[in-house]
Amino acid sequence: MPLPRWPSTLAARLALIFLTGLVLAYGLSFASQFYERYQTGRDVMLGNLESDVSTAVALIDRLPADERATWLSLLDRRNYRYRLDEGLPGVPMDMANPHMAAVSIERAIGDRFPVRFENIPGPTPHFQGHLTLSDGQPLTIDVTPGPIPVAQWLPVVLLLQLAVLLGCTWLAVRMAISPLTRLAQAVDHLDPDASGPVLDERGPQEVAYAARAFNSLQGRIGAYLKERMQLLAAISHDLQTPITRMKLRVEQMDASVERERLWSDLNEMQHLVREGVAYARSMDGTSEALCRVDLDAFLDSLVCDYQDSGQAVSLTGSSGLLLETRPHALRRVLSNLIDNALKFGGSARLEVQRDVQGKVLVQVLDEGPGIAEEELQEVFKPFYRVESSRNRSTGGTGLGLAIAQQLSQALGGRLTLANRDGGGLCAQLELGANA
Repeated sequence: MPLPRWPSTLAARLALIFLTGLVLAYGLSFASQFYERYQTGRDVMLGNLESDVSTAVALIDRLPADERATWLSLLDRRNYRYRLDEGLPGVPMDMANPHMAAVSIERAIGDRFPVRFENIPGPTPHFQGHLTLSDGQPLTIDVTPGPIPVAQWLPVVLLLQLAVLLGCTWLAVRMAISPLTRLAQAVDHLDPDASGPVLDERGPQEVAYAARAFNSLQGRIGAYLKERMQLLAAISHDLQTPITRMKLRVEQMDASVERERLWSDLNEMQHLVREGVAYARSMDGTSEALCRVDLDAFLDSLVCDYQDSGQAVSLTGSSGLLLETRPHALRRVLSNLIDNALKFGGSARLEVQRDVQGKVLVQVLDEGPGIAEEELQEVFKPFYRVESSRNRSTGGTGLGLAIAQQLSQALGGRLTLANRDGGGLCAQLELGANA
């Protein structure tokens, strides 16, 4: 038989521990109180039994024989009654292990009237005590033992107490887990490219300290990345001037193989520097103002620009939406994706559709070799190039997809890559629809 599994969530584990401990403690307390109440009730009942039986037998013994029957109904009790006969046939009771009520009855009248006890079989087990009165008449005490009476309100109180335990356990677990849940959600939504939500620093000391530490960490990460991007942008920008001077000097050189090589190297350097500046600027993609654009017209214009330059780019589908976005950033994202499709597949096809949730999906499809599955996420890293030859004309700078990823996040979208079943790559940009 497999052992029960330990709950997977911290809230369930804490609730299980607290509730188990409280129920055990409450159960022990209730059991001890109930046992004490049982002992007290039993002693009181047996004491009343002894006194009542002693008085009733003495009274019946002193009454005239013809008046005894009229008094029996007045002497009867809930668990025992009196009979002026030999009683029912039964089995002699084992006096080595007698019923406690039989012991009390014998203790009450045994000195004056010898008592013989018999167990009476039947649907309701009970026993009878037989004795002989002073005038020789038989008297039978018919005893039907019953449980110690329990107050009707006791089960209700028990259920109410259990409900209070459950409520207190739930409240305690929620108070303990809620700050941790908020912290986990804040970490999950931590975005170095945008200011994330600031955690509420109110509450217990430990919660407030953790919130302050997270808010401080978030600020430091943002400042650190901003500083690094500013440094990258400054270096890339400053490199353009000496590269331009070097190109001017190369132009003055006599035509030769070395001159062509220098010119090619300087072009690659200049392209890399421009891409570096573009990547640094993409980290601050939220600086562009939002405006509404007709998405279908926007995509048609973009595709027509490529077609006018003789590129094999096509567009299918439509969204019928006015999208609130940053058009320059959106154009840069789609241009980078189309350029990659043209470079590695020779053609690009844009497909526009809306999913069941109303989001807009813009897919850029190509017929190229695709990307290995283990590299589909790696290509979004800056300067990561799938092309192993390190040739800039075929592999690029490794910043195109990184820039597209940064700008997609700034647009509130999601950029994913997937290999197509029939070959080629599908770059999908998911945008929230706001008509």
